[in-house]
Amino acid sequence: HGPAEQMPDAIAAAGCLPLAERDITFGRRRHAWLSAGIFACAVAATAFGILPITIAFGLAIVFMVLTSVLPTREIYEGIEWPVVVLLGALIPLGSAMEATGATLLIAEGVLSLSGELPAWGLLLLVMVVTMTLSDLLNNAATAVVMAPIGVRIAEGLNVNTDPFLMAVAVAASCAFLTPIGHQNNALIMGPGRFRFGDYWPMGLPLEAVVIVVALPTILWVWPL
Repeated sequence: HGPAEQMPDAIAAAGCLPLAERDITFGRRRHAWLSAGIFACAVAATAFGILPITIAFGLAIVFMVLTSVLPTREIYEGIEWPVVVLLGALIPLGSAMEATGATLLIAEGVLSLSGELPAWGLLLLVMVVTMTLSDLLNNAATAVVMAPIGVRIAEGLNVNTDPFLMAVAVAASCAFLTPIGHQNNALIMGPGRFRFGDYWPMGLPLEAVVIVVALPTILWVWPL
C-alpha cells in the first residue's frame, strides 16, 4: 500500500508480483488499537474455550460496529458474497454424498484396488485418497468419511490405528488442487483473479511435498 507512482519500483525491489489492484485505504488509524484489542479478545475467548469461535467473532463484529470501528454502511461491502454462496452450496452437497453413501463407495472402491500392499503402502494410499476427496469436499466431511475406513484397515492389518487417523487428519487439511477444497482457497480466488484450473500446478507439487514429509514423520512418531 502506497503512492501509485512509487508502487512499481517498490514491487520490483521486493520481488513481488501484483495480482490485482484493489481500492484499499487505511484512513481510520485512531481505531487501530481498539480494533486489535477486540480481535485479541475474540481469539482469547476461543483459545481458552470460553466461547465457540462463531459466537466469539460474531460478538467481535458487534462490538466493532457499536464502537464505530466498523461503520454500518461498510458491513455488507466487506463480505465476500461469492465465498459465502460457495460454502453454503458445498455443505449440503457434502452432507448428501455422506447420507447416500457416495463418498464411502468411492473411497472403498479405490482402497479395494490396493492389492497386497504393506502397511505403510496402505497408509500412503489412505493419505492420497483423503487428499483427493478433500479437494472435492470440505475437509471436515472428508475426515468423517475416511477416519472409519482408516481404522478398519488398521484393525484388519492388526496394527496401530493412530498413524492411520493422523494420516487422515493431515491429508484432509491439505486440499490444494481446487478452490472448493478449503475456504482459504476460495477466499483468494476473487482478489487473485484465479480460475478453477489455476490451483493444481502449484497445489499438486505441494501435496506431494506434504506426503513425502508427513508419511515418514507419522511412522516415526506413531509407529505401526
